[in-house]
Amino acid sequence: MAFLVIFAALQLTWQGLRDRALEDFIVHTCTVQPAAFLANLLTPSVHAQAVHSSIRAPGGGLNILNGCDGLEAMFLLIAAFAVAPGFWRPRLVGLAVGIPIVFLVNQARILGLFYAYRADHALFDPLHATVAPIVVILLVAGYFYTWLGYAQRLTVTA
Repeated sequence: MAFLVIFAALQLTWQGLRDRALEDFIVHTCTVQPAAFLANLLTPSVHAQAVHSSIRAPGGGLNILNGCDGLEAMFLLIAAFAVAPGFWRPRLVGLAVGIPIVFLVNQARILGLFYAYRADHALFDPLHATVAPIVVILLVAGYFYTWLGYAQRLTVTA
């Protein structure tokens, strides 16, 4: 129950505090710019540009909307670490490692959607609506589960 309360509080706080400057920072600076950079790094011929909340490129781009920024997965991870058993220090370390993992997983999701849209518009919708969100949650949950096993081994040997 505590997990759900913490997750809901984080989500509702984000929705309530969201303003244009904060949303621009999260979406444009933290999500769109790195994705456009990575797209150009992986395929320089794509000529991707970060424009506000969009990755624009000849042949098709991608709009990053609220919910595409990976914050929900990060909120799930924060809530999981908040209620995880054990001492605070290992949980904070696990969270500090997990947040960049969430960022990388979300960037991989965005790049996958960017390339899917460009390659096959029909493939984009099922990937966007079903497959990619499930994969993100499974990867983040997998990290948390792996951390739980590691933390349990640390406490047993200590």
